[in-house]
Formats: sequence, C-alpha cells, structure tokens
Amino acid sequence: MATPVTDSSNKLGWLLEDLSVPGVRFSVLLSEDGLRIAHSAGIERDQAERFSAAASGLRSLGKALGEFCGDGDNGVRQNMTEYDQGMILITAAGDGALLGVATTPEIDVALIAHRMNELAGRVGHELGSQPRRRVDGGELP
Repeated sequence: MATPVTDSSNKLGWLLEDLSVPGVRFSVLLSEDGLRIAHSAGIERDQAERFSAAASGLRSLGKALGEFCGDGDNGVRQNMTEYDQGMILITAAGDGALLGVATTPEIDVALIAHRMNELAGRVGHELGSQPRRRVDGGELP
C-alpha cells in the first residue's frame, strides 16, 4: 500500500499531484544528493527513498556525459531513460532539488516533460533544497 500524501514526513507530496496523469506511476521530489523530500501517492516511502538515491546517481552520470554534447560547462536539463516497461524522467526542480517521474510505456513523453517543467518553474522556489552541511556549518566534500 502506498504512503498517503497526508503522511507527516511527506508534507510537500501535494505538490506532485499535478503529475498524476495517465501513464505516470509515481513522482518523487529529491535533493541533488539523493535524499527524498516528497513523493506522490503511487509509491511507498521506502521505495521513494531508494528511487531518490538511484535518480541522483543517474543525474550525476548525465552531468559526466555533458561534455560530449558541448563544452565542459554543459548543464543537464533533463534525463530520460527508456526501459521495456516504461520511462524514468528527471529534471531540475529548484536550487539543489530534482523531480523524478516513473511511467508506463503508454505515455505522451512531451506532455509529461512539459508538466514536469511547468511544475518546476511554478514552485521551484518552494522545492529548493539546501546542500547538507557539517555540524560546524562548513560544506560537506
């Protein structure tokens, strides 16, 4: 059973309801370093945490490949990975935050990508995640 959006550890889950369209299995808001911030009703919290860690890793791989599509300062706009049974889409969603979506194979990729970018643009300031810091206030390596 999926974790309800009213779960106290999922206070921003309601923001992801805009992505509840046919073909979307679930959506997850995560920090760039792979921590779950919020998730939709289609996924349990533990699975959302695993998805967040993997999505962050996929995003990092996308950054590493950016130089092959331009110069070394080529930023990633969106990751899209297609599988036999669906797709994973990841896009920036505010400062230090990402938005990940898992779909079925029967989707309109353009619609989902548009909705993701629209959501990120509309509420990106609320979705931002500050980098984790050490106890003494310094940056983590």
